[in-house]
Amino acid sequence: MQLNHEIPDYAYAFRAVGTGSVVLEDRDQVRTRELGQSFIVTPQALVEAWAAPASAKELTPEDLAPVLALAPELVILGTGATQQFPSAAVMGACLTRGIGIEVMTNAAAARTFNLLASESRKVAAAILLPG
Repeated sequence: MQLNHEIPDYAYAFRAVGTGSVVLEDRDQVRTRELGQSFIVTPQALVEAWAAPASAKELTPEDLAPVLALAPELVILGTGATQQFPSAAVMGACLTRGIGIEVMTNAAAARTFNLLASESRKVAAAILLPG
């Protein structure tokens, strides 16, 4: 059986998720990056040092502006080691624009992002980190 190595058509993928940091693979730069502050990632773009509160409960609709500016079809909100739902206003900021939002732990968000990116979906992961 012949196996072919396929190069994905997306630039960023999660490689590891810890309690205070995340490791992303940057395929354009052919290296990994460890991020210790909240960030936003799409399959093609990385917004480092997202100015968001450390807790989902403190998020405001205005905090989602950088995420929504990337025009995703789905936002995956990673809320740390435990799942914490943001306010209804935050959820509504996505839903009123026809953008889905899913809330999960950072580890689950990473797995889901990688799967959806591999399917060429327009997904954005907004990851909250305590640092």
